[in-house]
This record gives sequence, C-alpha cells and structure tokens, in this order.
Amino acid sequence: MSKVMQDLLDILDLETLELNLFRGRSPQSAWQRVFGGQVIGQALVAAQRTVDVDRHAHSLHGYFMRPGDPKVPIIYEVDRIRDGRSFTTRRVVAIQHGHAIFSLEASFQVDEPGLNHQFPMPLDVAPPETLESMIDLVQRYGQRLPENVRRFWARERPLDIRPVGIAHYTTRDPLPPFNNVWIKVNNATEIPRAQQFAMLAYVSDMTLLDTTTFPHGRWGFDPDIQMASLDHAMWFHRPPATMDQWFLYTQDTPSTMGARGFTRGQIFSRDGVLIASVAQEGLIRLHEVPASA
Repeated sequence: MSKVMQDLLDILDLETLELNLFRGRSPQSAWQRVFGGQVIGQALVAAQRTVDVDRHAHSLHGYFMRPGDPKVPIIYEVDRIRDGRSFTTRRVVAIQHGHAIFSLEASFQVDEPGLNHQFPMPLDVAPPETLESMIDLVQRYGQRLPENVRRFWARERPLDIRPVGIAHYTTRDPLPPFNNVWIKVNNATEIPRAQQFAMLAYVSDMTLLDTTTFPHGRWGFDPDIQMASLDHAMWFHRPPATMDQWFLYTQDTPSTMGARGFTRGQIFSRDGVLIASVAQEGLIRLHEVPASA
C-alpha cells in the first residue's frame, strides 16, 4: 500500500476519546481550510463506530457551518437518536475551537431483499485511459491558479481524477450544465464496506460544486468568486466490488441563483452499476476585485 493511500486511511480512522466522542486530524498542507469531503467522511466514520456492523449507511445529510481549521483536530460528537429493528439513525456534530463547523445525520439499514432498478450509465463518455489526469491538467493550465491551489492539486494523492471535458479550462463561453469525471482510489484493495462508504463520501465532494460555474463561462478559482459547500446529501445504493476501480461521476447543475448553486451527481462503477447519488448546494458569491495599482 502506498504512503498516500495509508495517509487517507489514517485520516478516516478516528481516535476514540470517550463513548460517542471521537477525534480526527487533517493532512498538513498549504490549503487554508479543511476539505469538505474529509469532514463528511470523518463524520460518517464517527456515526459508523456507534452502529452494529450488520447495518450499513444508506443516506446522509450534512450542513457546513464554518470553515474547518486544518491545524487543529476536529472533535466529533455522536447522538444515538434511534436504534430500530431495521434502521438506525445517528446525528454527528463536528467541533473546532468550541464551535460547530459541520453537522450530519446518517441513516443505517440491515441488508434486505426487494425491488431493484437503476438509471443506466451514460454510454457516450470517453474512457479514462484516453484522458489526462488532474495533475496533467494543472501542469498545463496551472498558471491560471493561485500558487497554493496549484501546489495542492499537483501533490501526490491517492485519487486519480480525470475530467472528461476540459473546455472550462480553455474558454469563457457558457457551457452546458453537465460535467463527467472519472475517479479512482489507487491501491484501495480489500477495503471493508464501512470504509468504502467513507471513501465514497470523501470523493463525492470532488469537482461537484465547480459544475455550477460552467453555464456562466466561469470556474471556481476565478478571483472574484467565493465558493464553499453549504450542504451535502448522499444516498448509498449498492456497495462497490472494490474501490480501486474507475468510477464515473456524472454531475449536473439544475439551478444557480441568490448566490447559491445547486448540483447533483451519480457515481457509477466501470461496469455500469449505480453505486451512489449525491446532491449539494454551495455558496457562489461574486465579489469585485480591486484594480491592481
């Protein structure tokens, strides 16, 4: 297992402080706030630690309230709301500096038989082997990025991210409100189901909110755009066979208004199985940029 993969597993492996109380850490990087997917994943892990192992997450709903500080640990407090015969409900609050930065409710269910159908995976999508990785794209277009952002995306990581379309890097023309991205978690073999879902929660915050800027000929790193996740919802439909396969993350943005952008996503396995669905609303606020002296 590579060091970066072990680092991700360590980040998603919380320290137990007391009954219903856990502590998580953040990777030390030049990034000034904690990555939202990390907080979602860690909060889900905290909830999982209080649930019977035969019950698996089927949905989560979270709200971001303050940016996380990567320099200090995050405390996760779990409220055991309900333990039913088939379903279990948990509420988690993430705390830093004495304040809540994120809250999550998650529901767990025992595996049950039932009706089964799904949307098909899009067929007209270029395969990942023909596409450039995010690191390749940063090297090509990195001069448009702030230095700390460029370093963040260029560093070695356990994820291989390959956008299907790169027009938003090259044009200011309005684009269709859709985005397709291939994502793979490298070296993630023989991962238990609970860890698989925590990794999917971590990954689900990648590139999603950027899609809201496509119809406006913009992108999230424009200096006059303030962008941050406000809430995040996720539904786990089926467990992946393995996490080190390619997943297609299809994304669309039905609406942006009132300084808020709304996005949806579906995560498919390479062979077309619908693994999870995602919805997120984020802050998309425009600021005037002072003219340079």
